[in-house]
Amino acid sequence: MTLFDVYPLNNITITKALGSYVWDENGVQYLDMYGGHAVISIGHTHPHWVKRIEEQLEKIAFYSNSIVIPIQQQLAEKLGKVSGKEDYQLFLCNSGAEANENALKLASFHTGRKKIIAFNKSFHGRTSLAVAATDNKNIVAPVNETENIIFLPFNDENALLNCFNKNGNEIAAVIIEGIQGVGGINVASESFLQLIRTLCNEHGAVYIADSVQCGYGRSGKFFSHDHAGVNADIYTMAKGMGNGFPIGGILIAPHIKPKHGMLGTTFGGNHLACAAALAVLEVMEEENLIEMAKQRGQYLMNRLKSIDSIKNVRGKGLMIGFDVPEEIKDLKKKLLSDFNVFTGEAKPNVIRLLPSLAISRKQSDEFLEVLNECIAELKPPTPKGELEKIAE
Repeated sequence: MTLFDVYPLNNITITKALGSYVWDENGVQYLDMYGGHAVISIGHTHPHWVKRIEEQLEKIAFYSNSIVIPIQQQLAEKLGKVSGKEDYQLFLCNSGAEANENALKLASFHTGRKKIIAFNKSFHGRTSLAVAATDNKNIVAPVNETENIIFLPFNDENALLNCFNKNGNEIAAVIIEGIQGVGGINVASESFLQLIRTLCNEHGAVYIADSVQCGYGRSGKFFSHDHAGVNADIYTMAKGMGNGFPIGGILIAPHIKPKHGMLGTTFGGNHLACAAALAVLEVMEEENLIEMAKQRGQYLMNRLKSIDSIKNVRGKGLMIGFDVPEEIKDLKKKLLSDFNVFTGEAKPNVIRLLPSLAISRKQSDEFLEVLNECIAELKPPTPKGELEKIAE
């Protein structure tokens, strides 16, 4: 049997990881500035995280949601405290796509409506409704196509107002990433998020804050939407939630009422996943990682903005992107192959940085030094005539 070939792969096998470093089968060390799509929130194989999972594994790893699972309530209480959303409700699942799928379904149940507003360059997952709300026709199968999704330009307040004026009584929800990840690190303006909150209030629609990648402290606040001073009706979470252990969830405002059978999952909220997620929140508190993400992110962005060869540095906290000009278009590839640094990308020309929230100042400087060296090697030599002009 062969693997179904849907992933373009780097020819590297990682066998060990610790903190912000990973090692391949030959013992070569790599600096991880991508964290496996923003999944590694507290650092690879953090000792407290490992211990929490081991201790739980020795007790019980799984039983179904047909019984009382106290560790789910422990996770809900800790998550409420750390996120500042203590009056919200928690539904646990397994992934970001599943979180968004359940959020959209719940919004439709709550409102009795069908229409969803999503935005250009959005990415919400690959399950049926989540992928329909994702702005990438290449991954939407014919069976996923629906007329219930309305795509609008990102950060366009007039387009949003016009859409609500025209379709307000049909709109079940607005789903938006506070910072678009796959779309290229595009930051939603505070006024745009505030307008979404206002319009959803006026028209009885549900505000879904897709925080799968931009949540869990990565932006320097627990949810990137918090920068706008608004509360969403539903927050979706996953990537940083388990530090690599599969878990997702949605936080649901108290005015949205549950009903037995409304949502369900076999593996969501299992004992082992909850132990991993609790460990993440405990480490985030103990090591003050949300504030560290804010500080490290600002330091990195300030330094990146001083590099003339890259353009349009943007983001918040440790969710950072910048544009790569054509003359150094192989920057990501060369960083990995020649300098042993993992970064991410967004097509066609954006490098994404999503390191662990625990990345150190020293590791940040290590990356910046390597980045400058890599750029210098990629840039074409200055013609002799230009050199003479510079000398004059």
